[in-house]
Amino acid sequence: MRLTPASQISQQPTPGSIFLGCSGWAYATWKPDFYPAKAPAKKFLEYYATQLNSVEVNYTFRSLPSATTTASWLAATRPDFRFSFKAPQRITHISRLRNCGDALAAFARSIQPVIEAKCFGVALFQLPPNFKADAERLASFLEEAASSNLRMAFEFRHESWFTDEVYAVLNKYNAALCIAESDELTTPDVRTADFACLRLRKSNYSAEEMSAVCERLRQAARSGDVFAYFKHEDEPTGALRAVAVMKELYGP
Repeated sequence: MRLTPASQISQQPTPGSIFLGCSGWAYATWKPDFYPAKAPAKKFLEYYATQLNSVEVNYTFRSLPSATTTASWLAATRPDFRFSFKAPQRITHISRLRNCGDALAAFARSIQPVIEAKCFGVALFQLPPNFKADAERLASFLEEAASSNLRMAFEFRHESWFTDEVYAVLNKYNAALCIAESDELTTPDVRTADFACLRLRKSNYSAEEMSAVCERLRQAARSGDVFAYFKHEDEPTGALRAVAVMKELYGP
């Protein structure tokens, strides 16, 4: 498979595009190793988008962005850049996927400008670690959410979710099982949608493991678009790892 350089990915990418970044960008502590030493905070996203082609916005977990905010994000990035968003905690942690119609509609409205600009990646529903599997509730939520037309990925953090029954529910609604790896838990690598979502959260990656990440992304892209995010930290480690993977995939 031939990978297109990030700067040449079309505004409406064909299946096989790889979108790579971190879970956030607003970190002054990333200077000077990632951001230039004199870069002002208001220019962080603009610079970030010259190095990476996607970001996972965690801001939406606690607050919905205003139209002014989403407009500023879009103005700072290229048309080929993709924003993914963490779903609000009211949906995942407070209501725990039950009776979430109004909250989901408000979330979808808040990111509608990004969707209309064709810069939307995925909506990540990260469930709390003490939320055990409930395939029926998941199916009801996805049925209710179908009208939102959001591309959804689910990060389950209790191992009881990793069953064929749950995978079948996700597959029915073309929702992705987020492939998440951390020091505590690694999600089974099961494809349930026509796109893939990966969260790469381990504290350390050896050179061999970084090469393996690149190969996983290449393989995943054979079946559709891929959205992958390294962990955000006060240190720029995750951002630098993402840049290294971009260079491996797309060249200098």
